[in-house]
Amino acid sequence: MTVAVVLFTADLRLHDHPPLRAALASADEIVPLFVRDSAISAAGFDAPNRRAFLADCLRDLDAGLRERGGRLVIRSGEVVDEVCAVAAGTGAGEVHLAAGVSAYAHRREQRLREALESDGRRLHVHEGVVTAVAPGAVTPAGSDHFAVFTPYFRRWSGERVREVFGAPRAVRVPDGAGSEKVPDRSAVRGVSEGLAEGGEEAARKRLTAWRRSGIDAYEDRHDDLAGDATSRLSPHLHFGTLSPVELIHRARSAGGDGAEAFARQLCWREFHHQVLAARPGAARRDYRTRHDHWRSEREAAGDIEAWRQGRTGYPVVDAAMRQLRHEGWMHNRGRLLAAGFLTKTLYVDWRVGARHFLDLLVDGDIANNQLNWQWMAGTGTDSRPNRVLNPLIQAKRFDPDGAYVRRWVPELASVAGPAVHEPWKLRGPERDALDYPAPVVELSDGLARFKQARGLD
Repeated sequence: MTVAVVLFTADLRLHDHPPLRAALASADEIVPLFVRDSAISAAGFDAPNRRAFLADCLRDLDAGLRERGGRLVIRSGEVVDEVCAVAAGTGAGEVHLAAGVSAYAHRREQRLREALESDGRRLHVHEGVVTAVAPGAVTPAGSDHFAVFTPYFRRWSGERVREVFGAPRAVRVPDGAGSEKVPDRSAVRGVSEGLAEGGEEAARKRLTAWRRSGIDAYEDRHDDLAGDATSRLSPHLHFGTLSPVELIHRARSAGGDGAEAFARQLCWREFHHQVLAARPGAARRDYRTRHDHWRSEREAAGDIEAWRQGRTGYPVVDAAMRQLRHEGWMHNRGRLLAAGFLTKTLYVDWRVGARHFLDLLVDGDIANNQLNWQWMAGTGTDSRPNRVLNPLIQAKRFDPDGAYVRRWVPELASVAGPAVHEPWKLRGPERDALDYPAPVVELSDGLARFKQARGLD
């Protein structure tokens, strides 16, 4: 009997899974393996919300495998050591996994390949799993990656995306593959109260509902803060409970302006992945330095804490930050406003905000989190690095009657209409009755400080 190992990473699904498909075609039995990576915990990326969502995903994956006669094997420790031990213990001749984009993923793949080959085994790394178009598959003349989104989108849109694979009907797992107990989210402490359910079953239900009632209006409504009209599929893309290839095919088959706008957002994700694959240092360093001298964390400590707690005095920013704390997720327009306020109004280093988001976001990954933060800070790929999003103008445009603010900032629930966006303008008893802070900074002062720091005066 031939045996192959499938190492699941950010692809916790059975539908449209090329490594699983290839392993089933090449071996009589397979070991579906997930390693709880000790390096992830040591680096501080094992945040409670993602750990709880991951527990849901692993439980659902194990259930799906058991329905097909198999089971999920879970181990904890150093990934290369654990994979090699499982391969040796089951007599597996090859290991299959999805290609990653981070520097860490690349190092892991190389170390795993060397360790397996030294023991007479082979590693197969599959593209088109975490992203639909592999990073580096399309490049501009004279460069290893696209640094501007629009030309990347044009090329990406013309790429042929592989077919979608179905889930396997049967999975045979050999004896001798010992496993830890499948985790349960109830054992995780510090989880956001409103955290969504993880797992492929939940993902596919959400996708079905989204295609039925949300995608057609996406072009017109995706920036509507109160309307909550985005797909909310980002956590499932991050953990791979949904395939980006399948999402692209489904969007294109739906047709219309909404589907095209949704495909464009999927492309933003792939754009950031190809940037990080080519420039892994952008996870920590400015992609394009503006020679900023950010306010120190000590100097800005009070402002930073007010921003984290949703107490800046700017209701739309505070609403977004409170949604993040409650759900482990934030509306995309809210992310732009929160990030722009911290970096350009308070002039605080983007890495401070990116770190806080990674502490809470269930969909927080290095490529999209870090590079979106850099885009807003003006140190990334934005062709207008000094753009400033005025939170009052944005609030009146994307939350015109204040419903989003009243939902997340209950101190202001009694303030009717758009006046909720400028509570400092209220007079008399109405203002005095509010348990809500004054703005931490005047917008004009913040803009002047930013212009001076960037040499724009």
